[in-house]
Amino acid sequence: MTSRVVLGVSGGIAAYKACELLRRFTESGHDVTVVPTAAALEFVGAPTWAALSGKPVSTDVWSDVHAVPHVRIGQQADVVVVAPATADLLAKAANGLADDLLTNTLLTAHCPVVFAPAMHTEMWEHPATQANVATLRQRGAIVIEPAEGRLTGADTGKGRLPEPAEIFELVSGVLDRARLHQGGAPQDLSGLKVVVSAGGTREYLDPVRFLGNRSSGLQGYALARAAASRGAHVTLVSANVSLADPAGVSVVRVETTDQLREAVLAATATADAVVMAAAPADFRPTSVSDAKIKKADDGSSPSIELTQNPDVLAEISHDRARPDAVIVGFAAETGDATGSVLDLGRAKLARKGCDLLVVNDVSGGAVFGSADNEAVILGADGAAVEVPRGSKTALAHVIWDEVSRRFAE
Repeated sequence: MTSRVVLGVSGGIAAYKACELLRRFTESGHDVTVVPTAAALEFVGAPTWAALSGKPVSTDVWSDVHAVPHVRIGQQADVVVVAPATADLLAKAANGLADDLLTNTLLTAHCPVVFAPAMHTEMWEHPATQANVATLRQRGAIVIEPAEGRLTGADTGKGRLPEPAEIFELVSGVLDRARLHQGGAPQDLSGLKVVVSAGGTREYLDPVRFLGNRSSGLQGYALARAAASRGAHVTLVSANVSLADPAGVSVVRVETTDQLREAVLAATATADAVVMAAAPADFRPTSVSDAKIKKADDGSSPSIELTQNPDVLAEISHDRARPDAVIVGFAAETGDATGSVLDLGRAKLARKGCDLLVVNDVSGGAVFGSADNEAVILGADGAAVEVPRGSKTALAHVIWDEVSRRFAE
């Protein structure tokens, strides 16, 4: 669905990345108005923005005065995205300053506003910047946590602009929720700390081979992205996933179930909610060969002894670091002689001790690697929410709706 997007660009070296973000918006059919600051034009010129958006570009309030652009642009927008948002721009926005077209637009916007900061680590961590970010979030704006990585010059640290593709995905989710809530999508996870696990763990047999599973991590990443778009501070524990880091999310990478357990336990100590969407291996070899296991000349097969891995979901559910935390598990079931998919799901919910269990029917390999999903969300309170087949992002938001509802209660 076409939306009116205002893309604000402030004066940082990451301004060139906003060209890709603009292209993604226009290729998706959105009507995009680019509003750069004068400093942004020192990095990327007005002809580039005009060519990519198909619209004239202005930085001041004196062009086309008869159309009152300093008021009209913000009033008519469905979403305003500022990428990159410099420390200077964040300070102006937090203090209500309006000395150019972009800052005027921010004051007149009644739609969701998303800031994607980009600056050096010292500038991001400065108490003044952190206070400005807190003020903007308190007012309902979405301020994405910057990524970690290479900055200007040889510097490395937190302050890098998240990848344009991930900013686009986050903003798309914001637009979807705004339409669903008729423009008033709440930041119902604002200030909360949440932990999401994603992917499938590996248990090594030797330096080459491992036991694993088919989890792609797509659902866990959709959950992390959705939580960030609703204002949460998100830690994503990612097991063997080849996906770009979601915008505004801290990613901890692991391989084995033991590593996953260690990372989850560390992150859940202060978490308000935990969603275990990862697929940990149930078993691991009792011993791992230091050298590659060779084929036997006589054609015989090696005997591999397995032992059970720790049950991370049951552990964090029964021995909670915070009694008031909401814990969500996933159950990929196929049904068998002992019961249906939902029967097995209900039994697992009681056994694990979590608050919610998302039950997937994976018969025939369904769900794995797919962009879509369907599920039944079972609650320890007896609730059952059926989610029809749709995008994994849509399912992620329903899961967070259920988590948010329990916080409200």
